[in-house]
Amino acid sequence: MISKKLINTLSNCFVWASIMFCAESIKAQTPFVSKVWVADNGDGTYKNPVLHADYSDPDAIRVGNYYYLVASSFENIPGLPILRSSDLVNWRIVGNALTVQNPKEIFNTPQHGKGVWAPAIRFHKGEYLIYYPDPDFGIFVIRAKNLAGSWSTPVLVEAGKGLIDPCPFWDEDGKAYLIHGFAGSRAGIKSFLVLKSLNADGTKVLDAGKIIIDGHETDPTLEGPKLYKRKGYFYVFAPAGGVATGWQLVFRSKNIYGPYERKVVMDQGKTAINGPHQGAWVTTPSGEDWFLHFQDKGVFGRVVHLQPMSFKNDWPVIGIDPDQDGKGEPVLTYKKPKSVIPSVIETPQDSDEFNTLDLGLQWQWNANPKPTWSFVYPSKGVLRLFSDKIPSNENLWWTPNVLLQKFPAPAFTVTTKLQFTPCERLINEKVGLTILGFSYANIALKSAKDGVWLTYTTCKDADNHKLETETKIKQIDSKQAIYFRVKVQEGGICKFSYSIDNKYFTEIGEAFQAEVGRWIGAKFGLFATREDTINDSGYADFDWVRVEK
Repeated sequence: MISKKLINTLSNCFVWASIMFCAESIKAQTPFVSKVWVADNGDGTYKNPVLHADYSDPDAIRVGNYYYLVASSFENIPGLPILRSSDLVNWRIVGNALTVQNPKEIFNTPQHGKGVWAPAIRFHKGEYLIYYPDPDFGIFVIRAKNLAGSWSTPVLVEAGKGLIDPCPFWDEDGKAYLIHGFAGSRAGIKSFLVLKSLNADGTKVLDAGKIIIDGHETDPTLEGPKLYKRKGYFYVFAPAGGVATGWQLVFRSKNIYGPYERKVVMDQGKTAINGPHQGAWVTTPSGEDWFLHFQDKGVFGRVVHLQPMSFKNDWPVIGIDPDQDGKGEPVLTYKKPKSVIPSVIETPQDSDEFNTLDLGLQWQWNANPKPTWSFVYPSKGVLRLFSDKIPSNENLWWTPNVLLQKFPAPAFTVTTKLQFTPCERLINEKVGLTILGFSYANIALKSAKDGVWLTYTTCKDADNHKLETETKIKQIDSKQAIYFRVKVQEGGICKFSYSIDNKYFTEIGEAFQAEVGRWIGAKFGLFATREDTINDSGYADFDWVRVEK
């Protein structure tokens, strides 16, 4: 008879073998290296931000020799991007945990600023779990054995409005807890943290919760808690003071319900890194401690920094501490973490040649997608976008079928090659390249009764349902491919241009100032729209999208 101990040992071996197989299969992918932002300096040091893109509210864990990071995705789908790294500096997108947002009837149309807020990722009993809040519906959990595979259907852990920033915790005695904050816009209360008991599998809260930390006196807008344990202390990492101007706190106690001591462990100090905010503590296989957090950079979104972390009198110090007062400040460059696996320089994907069977993992739709919006066309090596009806009397901000990705650097150029095949039975089909935020601009081809026109369009205060201003530039032969380009300069100044040979580009329109979206930075992307519905559609074949300096 096989002993119970042997069965448990074999089971654990199977789990870890599965984890290592997953990690190795991900590792086998060819590294992508951006032409516009690489954090690895190639000399044993790195520069911040390690992710110069809008990975808001990051949380991260280490499993074996790899680190995994998740971030807020709000209304965009696929959501909950998952990034992987072997050294905390070089990151790659390896999946998206959420393929649709529910309720579908709501998220089938753009719901800017709603949807997935700050998530937490954990590895527990051989499974990856992501807890995420929808501030209008409650806190959900999804799980998977394989990070790059399929995730379970979301389970509602607790229903309610304004429940945000959840983080689960399992203590050594097997008891499970959930800590979270409140969004004043929905709950009518904010700036304090509650702790609730969870059932054994982490799918339901068991009580109404207890206040463990109140930030009203010294820490307004206290939020984003992460709960850890070290040497008998429970530690709650939480930012306060607002994303643009705040500071990073740590609270500690020998009892999970408190009372908690308070300490500011990092703020801007004398650096240019405003409001170093919400993030995750990770420990390397060699025992080094590091902290990943975000910085609000306006139109570029909430970018991710990596800080060294150490302990002084059992208090964490994040960043460097020039005056030795126990409060750190961010670093701009630093020695890379020690890595068990040799570092390979790689970055999150931005360019896409559309030559594989799948769309790049960096792309997200403005709402839950219809299956008819886009198809990869392998034999032609293109992405085909079919036009779909724009919502009545609306602009592109409120249009669901806009395919987007994050700004990847403080300055960059996006160029795409496309060919437009309008439907002969339709007019006012429009395909193009856009910069999208509260205000937007785009360069496009538009069908009309007298042919196809090159257009330049802007829309100020699009979030307030304002109308576009469209300018016809010239007629274009739609049988010929055309190249669209937007150059994004420091500060988010955008200049659009076009070419028929990809050598000589003609600028059109005035310089456009990119704007943020609802809780996110500006994005660039592709679209194909029409004003009418019939039983057919025109389309645009995008040969590639290249992001360069």
